[in-house]
Amino acid sequence: MTALLESLGYSGWALHALIWLPVLGVGLVLWADEAQAKILAFWWSIGVFVLSLGLWWAFDPTRADMQMVSTTPWIEAWGVSYSLGIDGISLFMVMLTTFTTSLAILGSFNYIQKRERAFYALMLLLEAAVIGVFVATDVFLFYVFFELTLVPMYFIVGIWGGERRIYAAIKFFLYTAFGSLLMLVGILYLFAKAKLVLGLPTFAYADLLQVPLSGTEQLWLFTAFALAFSVKVPLFPLHTWLPDAHVEAPTPGSVILAAVLLKMGTYGFLRFLLPLFPVAAQHPTVVTTMLVLGVIGILYTAWVAAVQPDAKKLVAYTSVAHMGFVVLGIFALNVNGIQGGLIVMISHGISTGALFLLLGMLYERRHTRTIAEFGGIARVAPWFATAFVITALASIGLPGTSGFVGEFLALLGTFESHPTIAFIATLGVIFAAYYMLPMVQTVFFNKLETDENRQIKDLSSREMVILAPLCALMILIGWHPTPLLERMEPSVRAVIERVEAAGAADAQASFDPTPDAGPDVEDDGIQVTDGDE
Repeated sequence: MTALLESLGYSGWALHALIWLPVLGVGLVLWADEAQAKILAFWWSIGVFVLSLGLWWAFDPTRADMQMVSTTPWIEAWGVSYSLGIDGISLFMVMLTTFTTSLAILGSFNYIQKRERAFYALMLLLEAAVIGVFVATDVFLFYVFFELTLVPMYFIVGIWGGERRIYAAIKFFLYTAFGSLLMLVGILYLFAKAKLVLGLPTFAYADLLQVPLSGTEQLWLFTAFALAFSVKVPLFPLHTWLPDAHVEAPTPGSVILAAVLLKMGTYGFLRFLLPLFPVAAQHPTVVTTMLVLGVIGILYTAWVAAVQPDAKKLVAYTSVAHMGFVVLGIFALNVNGIQGGLIVMISHGISTGALFLLLGMLYERRHTRTIAEFGGIARVAPWFATAFVITALASIGLPGTSGFVGEFLALLGTFESHPTIAFIATLGVIFAAYYMLPMVQTVFFNKLETDENRQIKDLSSREMVILAPLCALMILIGWHPTPLLERMEPSVRAVIERVEAAGAADAQASFDPTPDAGPDVEDDGIQVTDGDE
């Protein structure tokens, strides 16, 4: 398969096609008839997904550097280039994006009843922007794609959302835009420093890695980038926009938001915070702060989720808890932790995306998301109940599911470096069962109380097509995660080695004595020689 892809020149054009094919699809969907828009959008997204599958075989799992790199000058006066590439970190984010976009579009066929051409055009535009975020190797290009994702998501929530859709859309936009502006300031500072040190204007990621930064500069820049990415994750206490956005968004919007948009934040941690600012990233205060915020997010949102009467809002809060495990894994700063964080990102995208799809299907049948309104659905819709139970168990990290692999590795990595934090975070696994299993019990296994529940239909063929691959992946990754771990490990080790090398160099500069070249001069200009007291 690899030889076939190489003979087709796959690495030379695939990443460009993954971005521009959805953009072309936007034009085709807008040009199509209203009734045909969803069919065209679905099959077009399937084509993009099939194209992304080739990355699995074209990618060399033994290499840690960027692969399939393609660079074209864009704004030469500023040193901006249209530069793309993938490594073992971005590979899975691209495939997760194309996979969930196709299923989200298919899952929206009954939900979206107005302005269908506009909706599916925005879904394809969102797919292109998110893929661009994960494959851009020019920091200016990354920022363009990062900001572009706001536009389609804002309109998806604001036009096709619930009663409070405008409030949720504006809150989502303002939170993310504010964080992004701080990151832009940091990017411009890096650009100015690179121009001064390297002697040429450049936004190339590889060039910016070579720019020397003092410890103070790294701490300030780390803070600017970290705030932008923490809002996107979202990390406690910057998470308050997420429940509103999830509850008010239409089902496919919630799926994409949970499956891939949140991952842009944790991807930013791995792609930018650790490699660009390695001294700041391992500063004890920084690490402790990030770990504590991650643990608070896990425990606090678990308790908040447990008392939610709205099933969709409950699942929305679980996203904050899951992403807390990712933050723990990343700032454990070891292979087990970061690999665990990446697996949690993948598993969360699959299981939480499936939960939002299932809740959307329930809403289409009953037009309510209030947990107390349901009961006994397993008796009349056994396939529906089966899919929901598998997904819920994967979400809480049952052994044998994808959720367990990720959380176990993230906690193992955290235990290796911060055992007390790991022990406290483990309570989040227990609390996950506390908020998820009662909802499953109430909705599916309590008594049938109303005629509306007795008349709920089981999964249709279309819905089975949507849920079957999601459930299969939850189990497959849970039992055989090795292919994923093998492909991401070299890139993960490269990040850790860069952080450790910077830490060793910083320690050398701080503690190794240097020969005295003469008298020392204090700030007030008074000379102090070795004999002065």
